[in-house]
Formats: sequence, structure tokens, C-alpha cells
Amino acid sequence: MVNENILKDISIEYGTPTYVFDIDELTKRITKISDIVGKHINLCYAMKANPFLIDSMRPLVGKFEVCSPGEFAICEREHIQMDRIVLSGVNKEKSDIEHVMDDCGGVGIYTVESLNQFALLNECANKRKIIISVLLRVTSGNQFGLDEEVIEQLIADRKQYQYVDFKGIQCYSGTQKKKISQIEKEIDWLDGLCDNLKQKYGYEVKELEYGPGLPISYFEPNIDNDNFDMLQQFSDKLNDIRDKYEITLEMGRFMVATCGIYLSRIADLKTNHCQNYCIIDGGINHLNYYGQTMAMKFPKTNFVHMNTPNTFQNSEKGSVVPWNICGSLCTVADVIVKNMPLEHAQIGDMIIFYNVGAYSVTEGIYLFLSRKLPQILTYDILHKAKLIRDCLPTDIMNSRKSQ
Repeated sequence: MVNENILKDISIEYGTPTYVFDIDELTKRITKISDIVGKHINLCYAMKANPFLIDSMRPLVGKFEVCSPGEFAICEREHIQMDRIVLSGVNKEKSDIEHVMDDCGGVGIYTVESLNQFALLNECANKRKIIISVLLRVTSGNQFGLDEEVIEQLIADRKQYQYVDFKGIQCYSGTQKKKISQIEKEIDWLDGLCDNLKQKYGYEVKELEYGPGLPISYFEPNIDNDNFDMLQQFSDKLNDIRDKYEITLEMGRFMVATCGIYLSRIADLKTNHCQNYCIIDGGINHLNYYGQTMAMKFPKTNFVHMNTPNTFQNSEKGSVVPWNICGSLCTVADVIVKNMPLEHAQIGDMIIFYNVGAYSVTEGIYLFLSRKLPQILTYDILHKAKLIRDCLPTDIMNSRKSQ
């Protein structure tokens, strides 16, 4: 993990608020994941977790899950090989599929979320007389995927579809699963579904793509994301089916959460009705911790004195004071953490927030109040800090006139 002194230097050189993605940490974590699950298991990065890590992920995973035309456009600009893309998403539009097939030569595999979506993919493949590979996504009881009966219908009629190669089954039922028993039940269910397709229709599933939704710990006191016991248990469960299918594990949060760091400086300090308020130059428009409740939980943070003059006269040197950490948005909802103890906090000091590698960089309410988007850097010990996106104004997007 990038140390405090390096982050302090980065904040001085580049300013705040700033995201820093630690590529050394990312590489270390995914290497560990790969070692535990085994070399014959494919890793697929769900890029919605953090599209800025696409290039860094290139040597670390085999596939990229793409869920929108925008994500596909990012892959195009990053020159990701098309055969490494799993084209997913509940809303596949004809013009987008035509672009993928006509201008890009198609992708490695397409997922099927509905009968209408299957009809669209089949039509586009037939028109071009090209064979496409598909995975049928089975629903876990929500708006995603297909009922098992619909999957059976497609498999029963599969010989009618000359240009569709039915590779197998895809399933993702959610994130932050706390119990290995839930994942084990899903593996048994999926294996049973595949066995049923073979027994009833003579169809042998070649590939099983599964998103386990393994958890990341965000809050004290149990922040320990270097404990891979649950991943090891999951890997042991995969031993039951390793020889039956080509297995692809789709992960996002579990891969990248720990590599993300957010730097923000204290912009103001005040006391209202006996409550201490610390205003930072970031806010909830940049930070999003899954499971945070009314700012009552403490994420992993670090407080750094920046040797600035003490402009808050009520803070005595050496005193630890509880502060409500609030952002720069004009809404009472912009509270990140309540009653965070800070020692001798001063305007200009820095708060470092960890484990923000997944989703924060895209899930924040960025356009609210037309504040600038934070700059984004990567860091690794070889290349040091590298600016990959400068801060961007949003007033242009929120205005009728751009000038």
C-alpha cells in the first residue's frame, strides 16, 4: 500500500480532492486471488467497478465484462482485444450490436438476458452469416436473466439457430455475500441446472460464468481484506465442478476495492450547537461506501497534519476532538462520518480514505452543485504517480450554454 509520506507528497504536487489507485496493491491482490482459485480458472473483470483500471487489468485477467455502450467505447479506446470481452447488460440496442459486429468484428461472447435480446442477437448474426457465442444468464429472482424454463426452451430448440453457439450459463446474484453457505448453494443449484440440461436435452454446458459476490470489509473494527479464508472455501467448493466446465469467475469489487485511496483536505472547521463540523474539499459526491448508514460507521482512514497554521482557535494542541466530517455540497446529506476523532485538526490538514477502488469513482452524485470532478492518479513503485485524468468542470454539462 502507498505509504502516508508518498500520499502527502502527491497531495502537495497535485492538490485535492484526488483519487489514487495503487497498482502495486492491485497486482498483488489479483495475483493472490488467481493463486487461490487455481490457474485453470478464468478471471473476468466487471469493469463497472472501476473503468479507470482497464489498462492495469490487461495483464492480470483474461476477460472484461462490459455492460453498456459507454463501457464498450472505453474498451475500444483502450484497444482491449475484442475476443476478451463478455458483452453483457440488460439493454442491448440494435445499433450497438451492429457496431460491435460490423465495425469491431464481434466480441468473445454475448450474454442473453431475455428472449427479445436473444432474438436480436440471432437476427444480427443471421444477417451477417457469422457464428456468435452466447451465455444464457439464469435469473436469481430479479430483473436480470432468464427463468430456467426459458433457458430450457432455447436449449431444446438450439438446432434451429444456425449462427448461435450456446456456450453455457452465466449467473450473478449480488454483491457482499457474508456467508459461504449461500455461495455453495448457488454452485450446487447451477451444477444441477447444467445436469438437467444434459439429461433432458443432451446439451453439455461448456462454460459456466459465475459472479460469487465475495465481500469487502469497509468499516471498523473488522477491516481485514487480506484474509482470504472465504475465497479459499469458495475455491474448495469449485473442486466439485472443475472438471465439468470451463469456469469463469466474474469479479469487480473484490478485485479492486483495496487499491483505491481518496485524498481530501480540510477546508473549514466550526462548532454549531456544540457539534464540531469539519468541512472537506470532497464529499459524498466522491465517496460511496457500500453499507454506510447515516454516516455512523467508520471506514478505514488516516489523518495527516500538513504543517499549516492553526486557524481554529478552539482546538488545543494535542487534544483529540470528535468531528462530523462533511463535504462541500450544500445538502444536509453530505455527511461522510460522524464523530471521527482527530487530534489537533487544522484547516489544510488531510484525511485519507481507503478501500475506495470500487464504485466510488463512478457512483458519486458527480453533477450535483456543478462542482469539479476530482483528478485521478495511479501509483506504482516503478513509475511513481501518474495523472490519468485531470479535474473536470461539470458546469458545462449542467448548463444550457457551454460558454
